[in-house]
Amino acid sequence: MAEVEPQAKKQKLEPVRLSENVLFGMGNPLLDICAVVDKDFLDKYGLKPNDQILAEEKHKELFEELVKKFKVEYHAGGSTQNSVKVAQWMIQRPYKAATFFGCIGTDKFGAILKKKTEEAHVDAHYYEQSEEPTGTCAACITSDNRSLVANLAAANCYKKEKHLDVEKNWKLVEKAKVYYIAEAATFAREQGFETEDIKEIARKAQALPKVNTKRQRVVVFTQGKDDTIMATENEVRSFPVLISDQTEIVDTNGAGDAFVGGFLSQLVYDRPLTECIRAGHYAASVIIKRSGCTFPEKPDFH
Repeated sequence: MAEVEPQAKKQKLEPVRLSENVLFGMGNPLLDICAVVDKDFLDKYGLKPNDQILAEEKHKELFEELVKKFKVEYHAGGSTQNSVKVAQWMIQRPYKAATFFGCIGTDKFGAILKKKTEEAHVDAHYYEQSEEPTGTCAACITSDNRSLVANLAAANCYKKEKHLDVEKNWKLVEKAKVYYIAEAATFAREQGFETEDIKEIARKAQALPKVNTKRQRVVVFTQGKDDTIMATENEVRSFPVLISDQTEIVDTNGAGDAFVGGFLSQLVYDRPLTECIRAGHYAASVIIKRSGCTFPEKPDFH
């Protein structure tokens, strides 16, 4: 039997080691406040049992009342922060592989949010200000329904010159290899694409002019339970999602954020895009079986 060269053996067995702050995310941080409520509470604030809205003046007292009246659970939330949190969960070690920037208030909800992000092992560096309170999202649960009320508040107050441009913060940006900033724009309409065909939109988006010509653009669209679409320079492909038993689905709200997190967790390793999508589908399949964008202690992804 031929002997394996020690060096070759070592290379084969050693997994790729990531550095801290390899992934950078920036967006609207929200503290998710989840509680099982009664119909009277929904009626008082004019909420539908299954809805997603932005808070208005009439919802001002809702968040404090939710905490006082019901047993609440807190989670670090907001779309980009969810994705970064899921990516860190998929990566596991090193802790703080994922960095997050955003704006919060100097208040008790801000303190809770910092604690929850720390528990998720994400290296969050918030711009803290006192003019607006920390952004919150109330998840009011009644039986199988969730009524979500988001108050962006401080999340809208981020100041680039007071945070991003500070040398110690910019160093964290420079340390990263993969960057994720979500934009919730109706992209095709804004770009004047005269089509509603998802594959065609992906193809046109991929072909848009790009500043960095050394690296090709990859466009990935998720479509809930329908196929995920990926467009590269050479092709447009579709990937079926992992089929879940409908009875196991608890909450689909965080599925898109979880997909992004799973995708990014493999992209930082430079793994093939097909593997990134497989990880995205896996992460989403875990999150939809749980309430909110939460997950077990460790992933079971191989």
